[in-house]
Amino acid sequence: MAGRANVEKQQGADSQPQPRSVRVVILALMIAMLLAMLDNMIVGTAMPTIVGDLGGLEHLSWVVTAYTLATAASTPIWGKLGDMYGRKGIFLTSIVIFLIGSVLSGMAQDMGQLIGFRAVQGLGAGGLMVGVMAIIGDLVPPRERGKYQGMMAAVMAVAMIGGPLVGGTITDHLGWRWSFYINLPLGAVALAMVTAVLHLPKKRTDARIDYLGAGLLTVGITSIVLVTTWGGTEYDWDSAVIMELIAIGVAALTGFVFSQTKVAEPIIPLHIFRSRNFTLMSVIGFLTGFVMFGAVLFLPLFQQSVQGASATNSGLLLLPMLLSMLVVSMIAGRVTTSTGKYRIFPIIGGGLMMSGLFLLSTMDTETSRLSSGIYMAVLGAGMGFLMQITMLVAQNSVELKDMGVASSGATLFRTLGSSFGVAIMGALFTGRVQDEMAARGGSQVTARSAQLDAASLAKLPDQVREAYESAVASGTHAAFLLGAAVAVIGFLAAFFVKEVPLRGAGPAPAEDASGAAKDKVAETV
Repeated sequence: MAGRANVEKQQGADSQPQPRSVRVVILALMIAMLLAMLDNMIVGTAMPTIVGDLGGLEHLSWVVTAYTLATAASTPIWGKLGDMYGRKGIFLTSIVIFLIGSVLSGMAQDMGQLIGFRAVQGLGAGGLMVGVMAIIGDLVPPRERGKYQGMMAAVMAVAMIGGPLVGGTITDHLGWRWSFYINLPLGAVALAMVTAVLHLPKKRTDARIDYLGAGLLTVGITSIVLVTTWGGTEYDWDSAVIMELIAIGVAALTGFVFSQTKVAEPIIPLHIFRSRNFTLMSVIGFLTGFVMFGAVLFLPLFQQSVQGASATNSGLLLLPMLLSMLVVSMIAGRVTTSTGKYRIFPIIGGGLMMSGLFLLSTMDTETSRLSSGIYMAVLGAGMGFLMQITMLVAQNSVELKDMGVASSGATLFRTLGSSFGVAIMGALFTGRVQDEMAARGGSQVTARSAQLDAASLAKLPDQVREAYESAVASGTHAAFLLGAAVAVIGFLAAFFVKEVPLRGAGPAPAEDASGAAKDKVAETV
């Protein structure tokens, strides 16, 4: 009765401050999301300076790998903890851990310390993305969530474009340690805003955390990420180390699946996969991650090596793709909110993503920047239809009590997809570049394949430079052609998505004379 009275009281009050409160919370969540996405972009630009100061070049890859491993392994656990104990406290904890890791990374005195502190930072980052998605899922009904898709896409665009530029500026003028310290003011703002404005029901549960499941899942994910990180680079794909990691990963994940059927509070309840839409969104999210991060890796490389663009502006090279993704995501979100329909978007997005990748695979040494920009815009439009819709449909496919594990599951599949995409497309690209260079007699730069920027290329003899440009174009062709083939699977999977009504469906708030829809959106704030 008390809850009913509160609702009636709320409906009778002026609803304007509450939607404003929702917007303030969303702003705080976007800042936290920016923290997680911007960090890797900034640190990547600072890495040469870091190695010059701390040494340990042979351990360079672990600075990124430690962060990625900790993020991927902790993601499902953060989601489950939020479901069990309440999202606000768990989310604030993840921000604090991320900031502690940032401070410690900035204070690192050698490469070993930096790697360890980056793992701490990644542990917190795993909770940031899941927390953002799950809290939005709690605050905003799926029908209304489309309004905020543009904000999420904008954050991603800002991170990808601004990250390298900010990282270079900070490193040149303040030193590489500030590439970590810069997280502190952003994190402090997010902490203060979330603490002051976000008010979610507190949860208490006597259920115990599934430590065995968490351990098995961590081992399994760690093995997968190491296979995709080391395979073809540190070790041959058929080496004993890679084979052992594959065996460990398969055994751990098999044990994890079995354990989830036996415990009261599983880390990832298997019943959520009974929903056709959730399973399909997990598959499409995996494939989108596979394609997207491969594109982000190889597009600047092609434009720098083949088209002679400056590495300093590497983020700006992705502008056609990111702007297209931003605009399309905003349009798709608005249409979803106003109509409640979404099934057509994964289909259109899958078709555009497939077409964009195929167009990109046709690029060669004669392709103009205008043409490559158009191809990127087609790919960006496809991803704009898919990026947020996959999370929206995944969350709408489960009960509210499973919102956290649904968000973490969708995030995890996208993360794993990106790991596989970078590894497999990277191995194919590198192999093609090396083969082409060997065939053209440019073996002196084969060992540095994919590492030459425009300035370095200009110093090479004309014949060697032309051979390298042709080899990079050939490698890019192979990588994007593989991406197009993978995208076909996502395109076909989208046709099986069911049009399940979105929770909170009904008249849009602007059309609801009673204002009840607005109140429902803001009810938990």
